[in-house]
Amino acid sequence: MPDPAAPTSRLNKRMAELGLCSRREADEWIARGWVRVNGRVAEMGLQVSPEARIDVDPQARGQQRQQVTILLHKPVGYVSGQAEEGYQPAVTLVQPRNHWRGDGSRLRFSPQQLRGLAPAGRLDIDSTGLLVLTQDGRVARQLIGEDSGIEKEYLVRVSYGPTLTNVQAALPPAQLARLRHGLSLDGKALKPARVDWQNPEQLRFVLTEGKKRQIRRMCELVGLKVVGLKRVRIGGVVLGHLPLGQWRYLGEQERF
Repeated sequence: MPDPAAPTSRLNKRMAELGLCSRREADEWIARGWVRVNGRVAEMGLQVSPEARIDVDPQARGQQRQQVTILLHKPVGYVSGQAEEGYQPAVTLVQPRNHWRGDGSRLRFSPQQLRGLAPAGRLDIDSTGLLVLTQDGRVARQLIGEDSGIEKEYLVRVSYGPTLTNVQAALPPAQLARLRHGLSLDGKALKPARVDWQNPEQLRFVLTEGKKRQIRRMCELVGLKVVGLKRVRIGGVVLGHLPLGQWRYLGEQERF
């Protein structure tokens, strides 16, 4: 018998923790009667123990398989999320004419794929590179959930005061060390980062967190100014040859 003193959590939260779906998706499935707990149809708001058996109707799985994740090479001048100050959201680029011809996926575009399509993470308006847009709550949780540790890699062109060339020689080694570990933003210490010179004017950052304008603010703290910033990798997925302003589907075998 279940221990009545065992800790419980809401069913939608437990389903998200198990990687079955997002909380929002769980609520939809529960409302449709697609979720059973210990053999009984679940009700909204149900509290469950860690040992509870959760079964999901095949209809929910079928709906989930139709969800898409899209990789976009975001240009400068587009915002990641909602439109603001007259700037268009990046999702407006997801249309047939911008679909990369080199996409190896067998999926074909349909307007249904735009429903609920949302960015899983931000990329500043003045930055370019890989942006993930997804209908799949599991992908969003993996990339931006509280416990996410997915690496994100950036190429960052910098200047140091009046120095525009051979910045590597001008920046004191101690300041590079601070970029790697020792800085704080918003009163909280940053996690260690991998920061190395790619060439005398460009740094490579690998982060496992994503505070707002983090790299630009980190650079400011050591006297650097970001001249250009491009995200080239998220976890195991790379920007590769995807052209600027174009998009492709996440491949079946690709994993973040």
